[in-house]
Amino acid sequence: MIIGNREFSDKNKTYIMGILNVTPDSFSDGGKYDTTDKALYHAEEMIRDGADIIDVGGESTRPGYVKIGADEELKRVLPVVEALVREFNVPVSVDTYRSRTAGEVLAAGASLINDIWGLRYADNETPMPEVVAEYDSSVCIMHNNVKGYVSGIDEIIEELQVSVDTAIKAGIKRDRIMIDPGVGFAKDYDMNMSVIANLPEFGKLGFPVLLGTSNKSVIGKTLDLPADDRLEGTLATTALAIISNCSFVRVHDVKSNKRLIDMLEGILKYKM
Repeated sequence: MIIGNREFSDKNKTYIMGILNVTPDSFSDGGKYDTTDKALYHAEEMIRDGADIIDVGGESTRPGYVKIGADEELKRVLPVVEALVREFNVPVSVDTYRSRTAGEVLAAGASLINDIWGLRYADNETPMPEVVAEYDSSVCIMHNNVKGYVSGIDEIIEELQVSVDTAIKAGIKRDRIMIDPGVGFAKDYDMNMSVIANLPEFGKLGFPVLLGTSNKSVIGKTLDLPADDRLEGTLATTALAIISNCSFVRVHDVKSNKRLIDMLEGILKYKM
């Protein structure tokens, strides 16, 4: 897969997307990095610890989140994106479902749009796939469903396929697409656990798979732990992602996940 000026292999390698929330209310780190200086410092720390991509988010999507508009989202993310592109040589992703935001951050040098609505957000003036294609950008297509909870893996795969077909029809290149099964979105606890347990199924779509479980409620419910004490649970899912040939994991704690990835990939090289 190509993201910006870098090619990512999809063979026996798992890369890290480091989470950089510039929000006041994200469930795990809200308010910690809500100025450009704080965001840059944390990005530098994540890159030093092994992050391959920095994913900037300007709107929390936790349960009960406060929805904002494009103006506020851009006010939060655009200065950070500009600074990241200027200061660091890693691809910058932006977590947004708004095509206006996508257009402005791509123009500023972002390389990937991480869309929690899988290119299907209805209120965009310009469809998101057209914006991504215009900038020859990469995209992470996450599964979500405005109608409510889904009932099975097959349903998730079918809906992801619709989004992928829409992307390709709009002119987005195949080597610029990854998919995310969307743990925590339109899924109850059992469905989230089923997604994590059956990650190889999503690889059958033929695109790199990203797993985003870091500190999420499915871990909290399983271990009965608050959001700031879910590292071990997150690491367990990262290990499963590696074994399941996921190409990317999206995480808060880069250092611990990087060490786990390096150790497990080192072991797997010797597998007969």
